[in-house]
Amino acid sequence: MMLQRDDLTALARGYALLGSGGGGSTTMLELMLAGAGDWPIEVARVSSLDPATPCLGVAFVGSTMLLGERLPGLEPFARLLSAVERWIGHPVPAVCSLEGGGMNGLAPLTLAGTHIVVDADCTGRALPGLDQMSLFVDRVPGLVFACDTGADGVALVEAHRAIDAERVVRSAVIQAGGVGCAVLGGFTVGDLREHAIGGHLAHALALGRAYLGAAAAPLPILAEALGAELLAEGRIVSVAPSARDPHVNAVEISGLGGAVHRVVSRSETLAVLTDGRLVASAPTIIVVVDAVSREILEATELRLARNVAVLAVPAPEWWNARPDRRAKVLPSAYGLDDLDAA
Repeated sequence: MMLQRDDLTALARGYALLGSGGGGSTTMLELMLAGAGDWPIEVARVSSLDPATPCLGVAFVGSTMLLGERLPGLEPFARLLSAVERWIGHPVPAVCSLEGGGMNGLAPLTLAGTHIVVDADCTGRALPGLDQMSLFVDRVPGLVFACDTGADGVALVEAHRAIDAERVVRSAVIQAGGVGCAVLGGFTVGDLREHAIGGHLAHALALGRAYLGAAAAPLPILAEALGAELLAEGRIVSVAPSARDPHVNAVEISGLGGAVHRVVSRSETLAVLTDGRLVASAPTIIVVVDAVSREILEATELRLARNVAVLAVPAPEWWNARPDRRAKVLPSAYGLDDLDAA
């Protein structure tokens, strides 16, 4: 697939939808990529490449809001790429996305001038934990993570347990000031065929084009264009943190016809209830849009008196293919034990 500069807006809107309220704003990377000289960008299907081709994934880790104050350089992943290649002992010519929701969906395109961009992703949506990435979920051996530590420092961890990579990288990023870059290496294109979500960039582009084409249409038509279900429409009347976990918010929506909807979110939107009945939960991708402007909203933008609509976009089938995979992205994986769908 040949990606044109004119496709950037649609691709970014697609990744914003797949953020499920998280993943960070795509604006900064849209601006970086719009001024890049690498267009058009060829995006390779996993099946078109030699399975033995070494690959890596790139992402921004930590509080993406801080990137508005601490802008990355023109080559934000360069030092980390060098560290990974020194560790594994050979160049890595291909790159894929680690988190296909929000700003990180666009991150591999920053390397289009030097690497083969592979249309594969390790989450298919925004997720908060590095240990939730598909390569870790399926226990692919030999994975190596490099990340920023601040003051031009680099930390590198080769972890046999996924949670070790999450904890060590997270600690390093906190030391770096709360946000930084990360590079995952030690896998091949062949690993992506079984242990990642192929065709995800093409899916994001199709979603974004559908969104742009139907954004001004009535909400049921927008939902149909996205292949989504319209779950709720109404005005936000309450936003309250959970008594058990202050990082969890419950947003109450006074819906049409008197229905009461509740949207439960952490860093992403995790569940929707209508009149006390669970109607959708992760891994389903729950999207909240402004009902007037049709802006795709992040979880932090759900404020009192805002008129919103809530859509459910089907999850990547990869997560539902096996119970052990699905368990990693259910609300119970976030400590919300009573919100898992049957």
